[in-house]
Amino acid sequence: MNSACHQIDPPENTQLDIKQITQYWEVEAQEALQVADHLFEKQDFSYALFFGHLAIEKLLKALYVHQHRTHAPLLHNLHRLATLAQIELTTPRSDALILITSFNIQARYPDEQRTFRAKCTREYTEQQLKTIKEIFIWLKSQLPSATV
Repeated sequence: MNSACHQIDPPENTQLDIKQITQYWEVEAQEALQVADHLFEKQDFSYALFFGHLAIEKLLKALYVHQHRTHAPLLHNLHRLATLAQIELTTPRSDALILITSFNIQARYPDEQRTFRAKCTREYTEQQLKTIKEIFIWLKSQLPSATV
């Protein structure tokens, strides 16, 4: 884990370190994507998609911080975060963000978990992770430090 940024709120009366906060979210996003891959390898498909959602969410927060020069909002809705970060979305990307947001809810809440886990076959999860990674690369390329 990134050692420098688990406490990202600056002390009062100091200037925000936008670069540090953006890098924090980038590192967290990359780690979440790695966890998604590990969970997929262990055949824990529903949680692989949950961590895929986290990876996209954290990268969107990096973009929000970079764009607005302030802390990211406490949101999990990927489409809303993309809109707030002023990211232009095609219809397919918009639809993908809406679907990926549902993984957050379906993997987290007991009422949704059973149905979601049944839907998360190897094939379904593999396809969704492919989409998540494509969006991840596209979003990361929009950051100034992009090293895709």
